Amino acid sequence: MANDVTLTAAVRSNLLSLQNTSDLIARTQNRLSTGLRIASPLDDGRAFFEAKALTDRAADIAEKKDGIDQAINSVKVTLEAVESIDNLIKQMKGLATGAKSASGSELAAIVDQYNELRSQVDALANDASYQGVNLVNSTGNSLTVEFSTNTASVLTIQGVNIQAHSVNGLSINAAGTAGGAVGTFTNIANIDSAIGEIDTAIATLRGHAQALGSRVALLQTRLDFTDSYVNNLEEGAGKLTLADINEEGANLVALQTRQQLGISALAFAGQAEQAVLQLFQ
Repeated sequence: MANDVTLTAAVRSNLLSLQNTSDLIARTQNRLSTGLRIASPLDDGRAFFEAKALTDRAADIAEKKDGIDQAINSVKVTLEAVESIDNLIKQMKGLATGAKSASGSELAAIVDQYNELRSQVDALANDASYQGVNLVNSTGNSLTVEFSTNTASVLTIQGVNIQAHSVNGLSINAAGTAGGAVGTFTNIANIDSAIGEIDTAIATLRGHAQALGSRVALLQTRLDFTDSYVNNLEEGAGKLTLADINEEGANLVALQTRQQLGISALAFAGQAEQAVLQLFQ
């Protein structure tokens, strides 16, 4: 067109080179400011979506990690309840043993203490809840822990009943000082029977403690694995998208140098046109 400005080949070449260098400088500065080599599918679609899949997986697993962490605390509370009840039961056994040689007011005091401890066993079992779940006062309660989005990757911890009064629990009879009740401590045979109940309860509690301890160990192992897994996923995503700051810094210096040289080259090309102009003066 008549109004178009025609540039010489040298000027146009240098101008295009400067524009390209400016674009590269802008890209490098963006990488340095964001820390990302690939920030969108436009940069590299394959790497971007591979990294996104890894970060999405890491986010899903990290969400499960919180549940594992809470489950560990829940089982720890349960284990502490079992161990505390075991201590109460052992105190009851000591009282029952002492009842064999006691009489009168001393026996009455032992019976009162024995029954009080029995009540405290039930109270402690009922108090051992964590986030609304109690794993020691009913076999109907349970805790399910999810380890990943895979529906098969779960652990279900079934509740137990360690209440002293429950026939489905430790089934320890109350003590008495009169009448023909099974728990009457005036009868040596009945005291021996009570001690037998306590020994059975202690064995039951030890079994529960062992099972719960193995659950805590398993959950801790899964938690450690999950931490490591999430870190590896995020590290893998970073390798696909993160910029090498040292490399990009060096690139910026080189590009700025190239830009200065391009400006100088453009000036030289302009000087050639000015020399032609001077021929007409």
